[in-house]
Amino acid sequence: MAPDHVLVPLDGSPLADEALEHALETFDCRVSVLNVVAPLDTAMSEGGLLEPGEARREAAMDRADRLVERARERATEADRTVETTVETGDPADTILAFVEDRDIDHVVMGGHGGSRNDLARRLLGTVATAVVGEAPVTVTVVR
Repeated sequence: MAPDHVLVPLDGSPLADEALEHALETFDCRVSVLNVVAPLDTAMSEGGLLEPGEARREAAMDRADRLVERARERATEADRTVETTVETGDPADTILAFVEDRDIDHVVMGGHGGSRNDLARRLLGTVATAVVGEAPVTVTVVR
């Protein structure tokens, strides 16, 4: 059965961009885009190398706003629209809650993303693994 509402979590990676393209090309239904800003505490600050603070939080939110705006533009280019949301929290938990709260029936996401360093690949790969393992709906992982 074809989905009625697809979620595409975006993290700024090329694979997430491919996931958005796949969703827009494959599904003729409502598409929501979600960017999750992880809390910027010392545990998430790349080994504590970056100082936490308001400037970092604002920079992260600005980046998130740019990502969802770019998603809107890409959808417009494909003669589609997307609903966009930016939330703060644990990425996997936030995605799973969004699925439940917004009546999502299919998730399309990149397998991993972020920068090309090993830490980012491990962390973001873990997000996809958690969503695949815990989501109550079909999850398509784009690689």
